[in-house]
Amino acid sequence: MRKKITFFVLSTTRSSIKQVTVSKVFLRILSLFLVSCLIYIGFIIYDFNNFQQTKVDSNNFQKKISYQQEEIADQRKQIQKFASEINMLKSKLLILNDFEKKIRIVANIEKTDKEESLFGIGGSKPEDLDTKVQLTKKHNSLVREMHGQVKQLSLASTNQKEGFESLLKYLEDQRNLLACTPTIRPTKGWISSRFGYRISPFTGRREFHKGLDIANHKGTPIIAPADGVVAFIGKKGLLGKMITIDHGHGMVTRYGHIQKAMKKQGEAVKRWDTIALMGNSGRSTGPHVHYEVLLNGVQVNPVRYILN
Repeated sequence: MRKKITFFVLSTTRSSIKQVTVSKVFLRILSLFLVSCLIYIGFIIYDFNNFQQTKVDSNNFQKKISYQQEEIADQRKQIQKFASEINMLKSKLLILNDFEKKIRIVANIEKTDKEESLFGIGGSKPEDLDTKVQLTKKHNSLVREMHGQVKQLSLASTNQKEGFESLLKYLEDQRNLLACTPTIRPTKGWISSRFGYRISPFTGRREFHKGLDIANHKGTPIIAPADGVVAFIGKKGLLGKMITIDHGHGMVTRYGHIQKAMKKQGEAVKRWDTIALMGNSGRSTGPHVHYEVLLNGVQVNPVRYILN
C-alpha cells in the first residue's frame, strides 16, 4: 500500500475544513518540478543579466572603437600636417640657399671644395611629400618618407648653417679690411706736391717724392683715414715730428711735419678721428703734412686711397 500524506486546509472565514490527500511520489515529482522551475528561472535570470552586461560591454567597446578611430584620424591629420610643415621647411631652406648664392655672386665669393651643396655632395632636392592621403588609408609609407626627409633636411640645415657662417666670416673679414683701408683725405688743404719724381725745392735736383704733401694753415686738424693703432710718435729726420698708424693687413700710414700729436702711442683710432695738428717741423717750406701710405713696407701712391 502506497504511503499517502493528508493536508488539512483551514480557512479564516469559518468555512469547512478542506482535506487534500496526495501520495509521496506525487510530492516528490512536484518538488522536482518546482526545483527545476526554480533552476530554470535562475538560469533565465543569469542569462538575462549576462546579456545585459554583454550589451553594456558591447556599447562600451563600440564607444572605445569609435574613440580609437577618431584618435587614429586625428593622428593621421597630424601626420599630414607634419608632412606639410616638412615641405614648407624644405622650401624655406631652398629660398635661403638661393639667397646665399645671390650674395656670393654679388660679392664674387665662390664656395670652397670642402663646402658641400645644400643636400650633400651630388644630392638633389627630395620630392614634396604627398599630404593628400585619405584618412581611411594607412599612412605607413608617408611616415617612412617623412623620416627619410627629416634626415635630409637635418643635413641640409647643417650645410646651410656652415655656408652662412663661412659667408659671414668672409664678409666680416672684408668689412674689417675696408675699415682698415685708407679711403679719405687726411686733412683739408691743397696738394703742394704729389707722389713720384719731382724737382726738390731745396736742392733743385730731380728726386722721388714718396708721399703726398697737403698744405694749409698751421694747426689744421689731421684725421685718420681708416681704423688702426698709433704705432709711432716722434721725430723722423727731415720729416720732423711724425705720427704713424698701423692699420693692419700690411697697411701703414705716416704723417710728417706735424705740430702736435692728438693721440698717444698704442692708442686705437677710428676713421675720422683727429690724430694730429698740421705743423712746419723738420725740413719744410711752410705748414703742410707729408702723407705716406705703405703697403707691406713699400710706399705707394696715396691718391689711390683717397675716395672723397
